[in-house]
Amino acid sequence: MAKDNLTAVLYGVEDLRLEQRPIPTPKDDEVLLDMDSVGICGSDVHYLVKGRCGDFVVQKPMVIGHEASGVVSKVGANVKHLKAGDRVAIEPGYGCRVCDFCKAGRYNLCEEMIFCATPPYDGNLTRYYTHPADFCYKLPPHVTMEEGALLEPLSVGVHACRRAGVGLGSQVLILGAGPIGLVTLITAKSMGAGKIVVTDLLQNRLDVAKELGADGTLVVEVGANEQEVVKKVHDLFDGAPDKTIDCSGAEATSRLSILATRSGGCAVLVGMGASEVKLPLANALAREVDIRGVFRYCNDYPAALSLVASGKIDVKRLITHHFNIEETSEAFNTSRHGLGGAIKVMIHVQPKDKNNAK
Repeated sequence: MAKDNLTAVLYGVEDLRLEQRPIPTPKDDEVLLDMDSVGICGSDVHYLVKGRCGDFVVQKPMVIGHEASGVVSKVGANVKHLKAGDRVAIEPGYGCRVCDFCKAGRYNLCEEMIFCATPPYDGNLTRYYTHPADFCYKLPPHVTMEEGALLEPLSVGVHACRRAGVGLGSQVLILGAGPIGLVTLITAKSMGAGKIVVTDLLQNRLDVAKELGADGTLVVEVGANEQEVVKKVHDLFDGAPDKTIDCSGAEATSRLSILATRSGGCAVLVGMGASEVKLPLANALAREVDIRGVFRYCNDYPAALSLVASGKIDVKRLITHHFNIEETSEAFNTSRHGLGGAIKVMIHVQPKDKNNAK
């Protein structure tokens, strides 16, 4: 095994460094992974730019990255379902397994949750990384390592659509056409949504949404009149959506998710913005609009993998840029500023000759 374990470590705001770290040894229930592909998430950028994401604050050096895939290099003594050489997608968060939330299958709510690149826990933008084997999912031969890494954001879309109750004929409004909005779009389509409209500030993002199957799009300018936006949305639906999924997290979109949704419908909040915002709760109560939160995902990786493996969803279109781990700073700069129409920026961890067989 190579001794090179180049690792991307965030020391604080605007302070992302590459350094060598020891290659870890897997515990009995873990696997050592030869990391392959790691996507840059909006939360990674938040940590770099602001030193925090929501209520999670970087207080000590932290390895960045959580959208990832790798190849099993070693297995712990108790691992039976994986072996060296298996290609896997990595679900980055796992709970304590014994609390009420974990036992009920809602481990994303576990108070002892360990999640990659969420303070105080390290992520996996590193050449070698250990992870619990039961949160590693073996990839079929025809599923690429890049697709494996994209199961992480796709699982957010799956969870959001499940929380919204998207089904056959659903009228779905998606607020925000960033990576999470786009995976929510393709998930909603796979679940049988009848009509999907996507809004965003940027036309180029909406162009991608259109390519991915959005039935309608709407550019919403900053400071736009709220009631006028609601009317435009309703005009596009020839009515009102029964499901609205806010993938932005801005106060304006959180408000719109309530105001634009049909009475008796459901507004799902995915994007994590400010800790406190002003919402039209009286409007929601009077019209019985359900407001549901989304925090990551749970039990959604198998469904996400099935959607990709079956060909029902093509996530490869979301990848716009590729970098090697040595180019991590350039990769983050591309992602944070949307350079070259960046949607999903992928970092390849192993040397170039290993990237020929994705």
